Amino acid sequence: MVDRVYKEDLPRLRKTLERLSEDFSKLGSKTDWNRLRIEPLLRHLEALEQLLHLREFSHEFSRLTKGVELFHSDLEYFRINVKGLEKLLQSQKKSATRTREKRRSAVLCTLQ
Repeated sequence: MVDRVYKEDLPRLRKTLERLSEDFSKLGSKTDWNRLRIEPLLRHLEALEQLLHLREFSHEFSRLTKGVELFHSDLEYFRINVKGLEKLLQSQKKSATRTREKRRSAVLCTLQ
């Protein structure tokens, strides 16, 4: 059970992080969230995926499934970070929209 969930969630989380990376790149934020949070998370994820595919680890994996809390903590770590990044992205998008609206209204005021 744990290994199936673990193996299925890691690729899904990778895709989500890659999408977030693209979305943050489009914003042009002053903070480089890709370098600050997303790239380290992707490297961590990649290391876990490599471990899952190692032949020597496959024998250990069946024994480690009994340590559910270890797998759960990895998944929770990624889920919490992804959720936080998604909230941050929404906040940054709203901020960018407000800034554009203020600039637009300032330009309209000077034209009148």
